[in-house]
Amino acid sequence: MKRLDLIKTIEALGCVFIRHGAKHDWYRNPNTGISQPVPRHREIKEGLARHIIKMLSNPARESGD
Repeated sequence: MKRLDLIKTIEALGCVFIRHGAKHDWYRNPNTGISQPVPRHREIKEGLARHIIKMLSNPARESGD
């Protein structure tokens, strides 16, 4: 998946950019309080992209459901 497509997807979920890391950008979902790093590569492997989307969109993650 292209990085920009992933960014558009997570921003559509309501996530906002918080900061630049050394090799990753950090995004947070203000509704759930969950943050995830997004690598700064042109292409991001599909499995990793799905994981980032799942973590940022899943409100039950913190409770272990």
